[in-house]
Amino acid sequence: MKELILGGVRSGKSRLAERYAAASGLDVIYVATATAADDEMRARITEHRRRRPPSWTVIEEPRALAAVLRAHAAPDRCLLVDCLTLWLTHLLGHGSDTIFSDERRALLEQLPHLPGRIILVSNETGLGVVPLGALTRRFCDEAGWLHQEIARVCDRVVLTVAGLPHVLKGESV
Repeated sequence: MKELILGGVRSGKSRLAERYAAASGLDVIYVATATAADDEMRARITEHRRRRPPSWTVIEEPRALAAVLRAHAAPDRCLLVDCLTLWLTHLLGHGSDTIFSDERRALLEQLPHLPGRIILVSNETGLGVVPLGALTRRFCDEAGWLHQEIARVCDRVVLTVAGLPHVLKGESV
């Protein structure tokens, strides 16, 4: 089963994904795409670490997401990726359109064929004001297009608002 959990900042999407992963009864691998670039991000990472059960394996990978998923997906495993928008930020900030397009293509090609349960968390950026800068507009565009393509191959898509899940596609939990 593949599922995409979308929501705004502090909407409860990560906690919801963690609940789903814990309830799956499967071995969980948490794929973290964040890097501790500043104090605020270090604090967020610390909070996420505090909430995770010690039995979960954690892989920190800001760019090569498709390779990590391919290497670790298994029928008896749940992979929780938090989050796609941070991964997208790392790719766009890398400065290479080739790396960006290769990594994006690899994820979209492999995702439908991966075994086990895959939970993908991402920030919904398309509900606010259109950004003024070219890079932030591109980021919002790329995130929107990525979400559409991933939602197409996922069995369930959930939008989280104020900690409340709203199922957009698939069955409710």
